[in-house]
Amino acid sequence: MYAIIQTGGKQYQIEEESILDVELLQSENGKFEFNEVLLLNDGKKIHIGAPFIKNCKVKAEILKEVKGPKVIAYKYKKRKNYRRKRGHRQKYSQVKITKIELS
Repeated sequence: MYAIIQTGGKQYQIEEESILDVELLQSENGKFEFNEVLLLNDGKKIHIGAPFIKNCKVKAEILKEVKGPKVIAYKYKKRKNYRRKRGHRQKYSQVKITKIELS
């Protein structure tokens, strides 16, 4: 069984017990529920949403907050002694998919 969900403007193919990095999520108790399920394959039938599947939920638990790779932004103008160097590391939430359910 696998599903395709949408979160943070991106789409992810997931299975139960899979771990993935998504845009930063806020949760008080460490549990999160994705309601934007685009496609669900349960082994027998493929359910396609228009745009989302009704009554389909993906339950996940937030493991930790991680940082992505460092991205360097460098500005330079020749012969003007102008140089600016900035670094950025995006923060992500590492989530573990616990259950995919269709009711």
